[in-house]
Amino acid sequence: MRFGVISTAKIGREDVIPGIQKSDHTVAAISSRDADRARQVADDLGIESAYGDYETMFAEADIDAVYNPLPNGLHAEWSMEAADHGLHVLCEKPLAVDAAEAADVFDYCAEQGVELMEAFMYQFHPRTERAREIVNEELGEIHTVDASFKFPLDNPNNIRLDPGLAGGSLMDVGCYAVSAARGFLGEPDRAFAHTRDSWDSGVDTNLAGVLSYDDGSVASVSSGFDGPDRDYYRVETDDGWLEAPNCFGPEHDQSVSLTYSVDGREVTETFDPVDHYQLQVQAFADAVESGASPPLGPEETLGNMRAIDALAQSAERGEPVAVAGSE
Repeated sequence: MRFGVISTAKIGREDVIPGIQKSDHTVAAISSRDADRARQVADDLGIESAYGDYETMFAEADIDAVYNPLPNGLHAEWSMEAADHGLHVLCEKPLAVDAAEAADVFDYCAEQGVELMEAFMYQFHPRTERAREIVNEELGEIHTVDASFKFPLDNPNNIRLDPGLAGGSLMDVGCYAVSAARGFLGEPDRAFAHTRDSWDSGVDTNLAGVLSYDDGSVASVSSGFDGPDRDYYRVETDDGWLEAPNCFGPEHDQSVSLTYSVDGREVTETFDPVDHYQLQVQAFADAVESGASPPLGPEETLGNMRAIDALAQSAERGEPVAVAGSE
């Protein structure tokens, strides 16, 4: 599969483009609003073609699919533009500004006959799959999950602080914590959250939330742009626990581990370095080329967005909110 990349965003340059290039597939083109910047990045990364705007790349480049790492508020618009040109789309998380818009994008791409997948790379790391297997098969009933993703932000002009582009810590990194919690507990029934805007930016720079379930289980999720790096999930069960540090963003050359305890027996498992961006691209492209649905489909993306929407609504209202679809 030949990919075209929209923008010269850091995640594309440093993570996804190298991941594609290590896979069985190719980055054939890159586009930017700055033609010189697109050409420079293309030269640096060995990409054949460079374009000064996205639509020209869609129309003229010899590509099959588009990788979209634009700011959150532009994901839907440009994913649908790519679909208009018959191009499959791998779009960075979160797919859209809310669940309703995400559903519209999936429907639109289906109408255009192209496949769409939200890029949530940590889901393709072998440790993520193994953690869910251990919890499902070796541990007892879950009563709590704690998931957090935070890092310090030091630039007041960072697009993550722009409300017009759907910024904020919940959308940027909190979506990972929500995804991890749902991966163990399924779809929540209610959400309750508090936020802080330490930069007076109009978006949350810290969020602390609770996702609750009718069976009594609870997930605490947190995200933020203040303070030190924090990146983990922990699952507590009736007979033990599981914890994974550095669970969302390990480097491709970094080995990682998880530790779990059941009935007093503690086990640590270590995983060799893998590039989960490469695994993500490979899974998406292989599915499209074989005529199968991508492994992360509408159900997963919309479930995550509904929980995110409920957390955001709860923080705004100052009260618990039912998660859409749980009534």
